[in-house]
Amino acid sequence: MFVPIQIVHMRNLVQKYNIPGPRYTSYPTVPYWNMETFSGQKWKSSLKKSFDESNEKEGISLYIHLPYCESMCTFCGCHKRITKKHNVETPYINSILKEWKLYCNLFGSKPIIKEMHLGGGTPTFFSPENLKILINGIFMSAEKAKNYEFSFEGHPNNTTKKHLQALYDVGFRRVSYGVQDYNEKVQRAIHRVQPFANVKKVTEIAREIGYTSIGHDLIFGLPHQNLGHVEQTILMTKSLMPDRLAFYSYAHVPWLRGNGQRGFKDEDLPTAKEKRKQYEKGKELLTKVGYEEIGMDHFAMKSDSLHESMISGKLHRNFMGYTASKTQLMVGLGVSSISDSWYSFAQNVKSIEEYKHLVDNKIIPIYRGHILTEEDQKIRKHILNLMCRFKTSWKNEEDFFPELPIVKGKLQEMEQDGIVEIGKDDLKVTEKGRPFIRNICMAFDVLLHRKEPETRLFSMTI
Repeated sequence: MFVPIQIVHMRNLVQKYNIPGPRYTSYPTVPYWNMETFSGQKWKSSLKKSFDESNEKEGISLYIHLPYCESMCTFCGCHKRITKKHNVETPYINSILKEWKLYCNLFGSKPIIKEMHLGGGTPTFFSPENLKILINGIFMSAEKAKNYEFSFEGHPNNTTKKHLQALYDVGFRRVSYGVQDYNEKVQRAIHRVQPFANVKKVTEIAREIGYTSIGHDLIFGLPHQNLGHVEQTILMTKSLMPDRLAFYSYAHVPWLRGNGQRGFKDEDLPTAKEKRKQYEKGKELLTKVGYEEIGMDHFAMKSDSLHESMISGKLHRNFMGYTASKTQLMVGLGVSSISDSWYSFAQNVKSIEEYKHLVDNKIIPIYRGHILTEEDQKIRKHILNLMCRFKTSWKNEEDFFPELPIVKGKLQEMEQDGIVEIGKDDLKVTEKGRPFIRNICMAFDVLLHRKEPETRLFSMTI
């Protein structure tokens, strides 16, 4: 069979650049946070400074982590607690609201919330009534920005019309459903059996209620998954035409996630070559269906706000993933949540019991963080530019950093491979180079250069 030379070349590039690397939801990445210069007091000071600078101008973002799930999905790398006991809902919500009060007291004036996202775990583990209590509790001491965007993650098997209506009533207009793959064998392997009919039902109900952006999350590289499964999943997805799609590479890191990702054997996973083909086929089909590639791993219809923000240059990336606009301050509530003050990062404790104990004692429940240096801020700007706009520049003196010549040297081979175009004082990622955006960002990561990372901390870049 004849294979076009450009396809062969692309496959060779994927094989060459498919190495362990960060996902760059932050810079510096978590393994490079400097705890020696971090303190709770410094974190509070940077938080207050950021709030005073940005609240009135652009509002803040709020991420709320709801960690409970009724069963374990073996592909999941999120922090969660497995239980079927729903009496945990009210105490946890009370703790969230206590934590929020601690932040509001620190701010000193009413926060204006521009973006809010409920993640997990399984947010729809919580009853519709309790979710309304949570959101209404947040807004007892906050107000909504003019162009706010609220979103949540819904499980197709347990998201009900009441869930969707309750969250719609308090301002939510975006929902994303975890689909992964529609093949039953694959679903059984990852312990996430959900028929297409369930996804279809909750997608249609959301549209009927009035949600303006519905997303589906798909994953390639799963156990027992093959090229035909990926193709079939995307064709079935086409019939529902969600407004957004995430097409992720499965990150097999069981050494970081305990036994949660050991529900199958390593030999059940696709080979690197097979996974590469799944990615290529998936991206090809999504483009044919009518989706535009947005940043890394994401696709959207032209009518969706994520696509509009990419065109207007407002696309942003933080610990919530890609967002349609930037806020300088993002506060994370709940166990394991990460906050970003723009000048520093801080992560909450991961034990629910410790979390509750700290907020009960009126202590903001962080346990680690990082204060950004001037160099960190410069590198972060370049990485955000690459992640969100596929280009960056050092024309302005404030964007130059001493190790830039070394970075350009590391990028030369990528330029020879047609992945980037390096100008006198700027860099552009080519269309062919978009799948390698994590590799390009790694070239800018001076902390990665100085200290060889433990590769087992990261998933493969492609």
